[in-house]
Amino acid sequence: MTAIWGIVNVTPDSFSDGGRYLEVDRAVAHGLRLRAEGASVLDVGGESTRPGAERVGTEVEQQRVIPVIEQLVAAGVPVSIDTLSAATAAAAVRAGARIVNDVSGGLADPDMRAAVAESGADFAIGHWRGFSADMYAHAEYRRVAREVAGELQERVGEAAASGIAPSRLIVDPGIGFAKAGAQNWDVLRGLDEIVALGPRVLVGTSRKRFLAETLQHDSVGGDEVSESRRDLATAVTSALAARAGVWAVRVHDVASTRDALAVVHAWTG
Repeated sequence: MTAIWGIVNVTPDSFSDGGRYLEVDRAVAHGLRLRAEGASVLDVGGESTRPGAERVGTEVEQQRVIPVIEQLVAAGVPVSIDTLSAATAAAAVRAGARIVNDVSGGLADPDMRAAVAESGADFAIGHWRGFSADMYAHAEYRRVAREVAGELQERVGEAAASGIAPSRLIVDPGIGFAKAGAQNWDVLRGLDEIVALGPRVLVGTSRKRFLAETLQHDSVGGDEVSESRRDLATAVTSALAARAGVWAVRVHDVASTRDALAVVHAWTG
């Protein structure tokens, strides 16, 4: 069964749910609810990576996420830390996180790979070409799926050279990161190239702009795309990603994706 990662954004400015779970108690309660709905991992983040987002200082980031991680771990929940900072990654692992999810794949902080190697945590390597403020300036590709796979292979090699065992690696094609509109669909159609790299594959389409653009294009009158419609589209793309052989999907709405994956696995036997 494809695993589901539940998103716990402890931020004021994430694109979908910024500010809803900034208080520790609310974030923990939300995480436990996602766990009860079927999340196998909770991915806790304290810095938004939405397009145009400004960086957050490491001290502020850790003040947001460490108390949440500690309480979720105490409740027996497997936790991932979503961060670009090696210092935050190390602090989160000390607090009990099992996975470091770096959307930059180790490029944003030169100390990240060494920190992960020393920590013993698993390492989720995202495809990335620049910080959120200007990432779309780097969205130039000839064959996007092949180029994403090639760049992820480079990141995997760098991680291995830093002492991170292949069994600890996860790769993420970085849907929405330095990819505009149809480029995201091209990457999803080419997931076999990502899966062929060897490490476990994590895919996150949840509520992202390219889904809203697709749905808005098909909307009567061009109405704003609601969160519930984005969640339905997320569940469909997550189900298709599961059929393509990905190991896990990362979502805001666990329940709808759990049901979609159950149907896919029943269909495929």
